[in-house]
Amino acid sequence: MTSAAAVRLVAQRELALRLRTKWFLIGTLVIIAVMAGYVLLQMSVFGGEDRSKIGFAGQATGLSERVAAAASELEIDVETTTVVDLTAARADLSDGSLDAVVSGTPAELRVLVAEELNPRLRAVLTGLSQQEVLTAKLAQAGVPNPARVMAEANATRVEVTAIEPSGAEDEQRLAIGAIMVFLLFMSINAYGTLVAQGVVEEKASRVVEILLATIRPWQLLLGKIIGIGLVGLIQLVAIAGAGIALALAADVLTLSGVAVGTLVWGVIWYLLGFFLYAALFAGAGALVSRQEDAQSVLTPVTMVLVVGFLAGFNVMIADPDGTAARVLSLIPLMSPVLMPGRIAAGDVAVWESALAIGLTLAAITLVTYIGGRIYQNAVLHTGSRMKLTAALRG
Repeated sequence: MTSAAAVRLVAQRELALRLRTKWFLIGTLVIIAVMAGYVLLQMSVFGGEDRSKIGFAGQATGLSERVAAAASELEIDVETTTVVDLTAARADLSDGSLDAVVSGTPAELRVLVAEELNPRLRAVLTGLSQQEVLTAKLAQAGVPNPARVMAEANATRVEVTAIEPSGAEDEQRLAIGAIMVFLLFMSINAYGTLVAQGVVEEKASRVVEILLATIRPWQLLLGKIIGIGLVGLIQLVAIAGAGIALALAADVLTLSGVAVGTLVWGVIWYLLGFFLYAALFAGAGALVSRQEDAQSVLTPVTMVLVVGFLAGFNVMIADPDGTAARVLSLIPLMSPVLMPGRIAAGDVAVWESALAIGLTLAAITLVTYIGGRIYQNAVLHTGSRMKLTAALRG
């Protein structure tokens, strides 16, 4: 059997074994369901502040289209309807079917609400009412074509020039980056730990002795890492893809290009990060022969990942383009979770991405050698925990 065939068989075994487990399917569906619930919460609770249903009665009905148009400029979604019976409208206000009922003349509007009126909607109604009064006064003063005068006045806008333009999309970009950083951290940590647990399980059941009678240790280790890594990649893409689709469908996400680009970079950095940490997890797992002892050897590796995530995440949220974020994102142990977040949140120079990838690849080479040596020397050791120095010496 060739080396490639041996690695492929081990990877296929791990892939088939992990994908068929209930926890993979249930875990993925639960995470997607939680995301769907969060999106619905965003739509119903927070999105409701910018959506109103207004009833118009009497002469005020003529303002319904103008109110809707003016409100849309303030990003308020207004649905208008005609009210015939004010008594019935009160009941609609009480049960939430209507948010406000506008009546009276255009120059003297009266608004009926259940509790309070959206301040921005109040400003819209006040402005339109003032325009009606001014138009009437201009006509009384004998000004020719007062409607044209008001149209010119309403068209007047203040010109604003920003020295450092910053749109509302910055917060959305930062949120996309933060979510991807969290998903990458969870995936690398969860599936790296799964590699270690798989190594310990094979040692405890003596299956590894049978496998190593046919294939070499590095072939078994590489196949295991590739197989479990693909399982994590499938889950990451499924969760992130579902999240993007849900957010776009609910209009919570408008930067679809940024989201898809972040997902692509997330896939690249997941592969780099997983291969970086998986060899360390596998080497650590090979030092023990029981699952009860696994946590003691996995804690140092996990702590490096957790500390890197917490430090990098907080720095990125504070200032994704700051010096601290730039430096930390170039450190190989932090790059896989921090760099894709920075790419989504701001502008990352091409040389920064290239340097981070190069340094991470170099670190993967070194870590794979060390982890592979520990695994090869310790995987057949049974009984008490093997010391790290002994595993490195061989």
